[in-house]
Amino acid sequence: METRAAWTIERGEMPIVATAIHAGHDARAEAAALFAVSDADRLREEDPFTDRWTEIVDNRVVVFRSRFEVDLNRPRQKAVYLATEDAFDLEVWKEAPPANVVQASLALYDRFYEEFRSLCDDLQSTHGRFVVLDLHSYNHRRNGPDAPVDDPSKNPEVNVGTGSLDRARWGDVADRFMADVAGTPFEGGHLDVRENVRFKGGYLSRWVHENYPTSGCALAIEFKKIFMDEWTGQEDETALVSMLEVLRVTVPGLLEEIGGSS
Repeated sequence: METRAAWTIERGEMPIVATAIHAGHDARAEAAALFAVSDADRLREEDPFTDRWTEIVDNRVVVFRSRFEVDLNRPRQKAVYLATEDAFDLEVWKEAPPANVVQASLALYDRFYEEFRSLCDDLQSTHGRFVVLDLHSYNHRRNGPDAPVDDPSKNPEVNVGTGSLDRARWGDVADRFMADVAGTPFEGGHLDVRENVRFKGGYLSRWVHENYPTSGCALAIEFKKIFMDEWTGQEDETALVSMLEVLRVTVPGLLEEIGGSS
């Protein structure tokens, strides 16, 4: 149910913003009343705890609404899941949502991008160049809680999506981020970081690159859910904090690459 603001945007002094646009589980009462999808299924496809990682920088965007109400990482025409293939083959609605429910969700979508544009405009005018760390997570036990994990060779622990990135302009930023993640110790080893293996990035990163082609670099970062049980929703606090610290290590390098300062 809807219990608070749809999102928060905190502004700071750095030329980096961290977003967690799939962290939320809230929904408007009129939308929730029509959901056929269970809370557990929704939670499994959301990105819980990713909001905690945004604290590595002082520009933070945390969304509290569920992607099942409106998905801010999809193009507007796909932002409300109206077909099962749009929603991980889940039946989202008991019946097709009426137009006024869909329009209310799309109004939320429009407002989000207006406010996000304002933040990006400020970052551009203040710093010239800026980085968006678009933080997500993904499932790797899709065959069930007791089934083997999905093939690790096709499921890196950190997938960096750069499908819409102009590598000629921003490749050094992406490479520095991946090198810093891979080079930072994590629970006695190092994280497997690869580019565009499972995901190439969604609409938010593409929106940044289309609207700020010479000033905005968005990295769509998907962490495999090794920091939680994707079937129960239970977090592994040690792994969660360790991933936070790995992300924190990347900030100085990103600032160096874009010529910024903390």
